[in-house]
Amino acid sequence: MFKTLRGTEDQPLNNSGRSHVGETMQLEGDLRSAGSVDVAGLINGNIFVSDITIKETGSIRGSIEAENIEINGHVEGKILANVVIIGKTAVIKGDVLFKHTLKTEEGADIDGYIKRSNKGKALADEDIAIEEIVEREDSTRPKVIPVTTHKEAV
Repeated sequence: MFKTLRGTEDQPLNNSGRSHVGETMQLEGDLRSAGSVDVAGLINGNIFVSDITIKETGSIRGSIEAENIEINGHVEGKILANVVIIGKTAVIKGDVLFKHTLKTEEGADIDGYIKRSNKGKALADEDIAIEEIVEREDSTRPKVIPVTTHKEAV
């Protein structure tokens, strides 16, 4: 098949599933991988991976969907993952939606909403109860009756 410089056949590809975007690399476009990705460079595009680690020097401009995500660099876009770990050097400009776990270190800079995602689930009992409270009138609160004062003539 293919020959290496030494004249022997190439070894099969490493299927460990871990890829690396180095500090000097800039990627334009979407990135999809069934494996894991470490980002130390710049990616301008959406990312769909199983596991991603954004190093302190890493920067992403686009949405990220992953099973697990660890952020120590910059992200400008929406984040959706089962497990989100935000390091103290992270800078995030966008919404963070997580399904199971969120860990944030003191010092992280987040400009956006953080919300547990119930994607695919019907409204939980707690959600329904909150809606009922907002929409109904509170009958336990006493009614306010205006009081008039009369001054007696001296």
